[in-house]
Amino acid sequence: MTISPTVSPLSVVAVHGVGNNFGAGLSQSRTEELRALRSAAWARELSSGLGIEPDRFDLDFAYYADCLHGGPVRQGMNDGFEDPLAQELFDAWAYELQVPREVSQGHATVPLRAFSAWLAQRFDLAEGPLRVFIRMLFPEVAAYLRAEDDPRRIAAREAVAARIARHQPRVVVAHSLGSVVAYEALHAHPELRPELFLTIGSPLALPRAVFERLLPSPQGAAPALRGARPPGVMRWVNIADPGDPVAIPPGLGGFFDGVALDHTTVVGFHFDFHHAKNYLRSSTTAATLAPYLD
Repeated sequence: MTISPTVSPLSVVAVHGVGNNFGAGLSQSRTEELRALRSAAWARELSSGLGIEPDRFDLDFAYYADCLHGGPVRQGMNDGFEDPLAQELFDAWAYELQVPREVSQGHATVPLRAFSAWLAQRFDLAEGPLRVFIRMLFPEVAAYLRAEDDPRRIAAREAVAARIARHQPRVVVAHSLGSVVAYEALHAHPELRPELFLTIGSPLALPRAVFERLLPSPQGAAPALRGARPPGVMRWVNIADPGDPVAIPPGLGGFFDGVALDHTTVVGFHFDFHHAKNYLRSSTTAATLAPYLD
């Protein structure tokens, strides 16, 4: 009688991006229920790209969005943000995208309405959903990056670190703002030793808005500042879609030491831009994860 060898599922911790808040006042049991649903959804997307069953993944969802709420993250109803830091980060992002003078109005605050229309045309995106996304993105990024010792930043970072410590994954997959939180969590806890750190749609290298605000701070003399691969990570791979306006600049290797591969590949956005599922089911992600499924 031939006995088929048992294939262990690949252990993964997923770190979400913006727009993933479960809501306020939830019980612990309800939070865990929603976490399980997100874990299953990410496993389905990853397995879809690989053409395998979702049970080949033992995936845990590192949830931190609840840590970022309760501070000055309100969205303004005018053409800017009520939170000055959110506006500052938005302006820095617009500058890096080389917004034209007629939109930026010199060095004045960038008007969101004109900018979103220009950005939608440049990246072939839907302007309405894009503007909604921008109003959601920058208050959450500002909530995390407000100060090095901000309790919300520490709580979010530790929530992700605790999930990685609990699950002991071979792979950490981090999307969007989640790549920033995971980067800092892995640096803060060098005892965490995933074999692969996979960042997707990451703004880690965004000058002035994100890069210089990271912990630990990039080292060196400007303009040659460099970040570094977290010490416990064996391999770091980054994937960015050239049509993703959040992954600016798309390559991380020019800013961080220890990035093994920088993939710039089309995963498909348009009306559904920057969504994690596009990255998770992409052939580039599948090729990156395939060696770890053995």
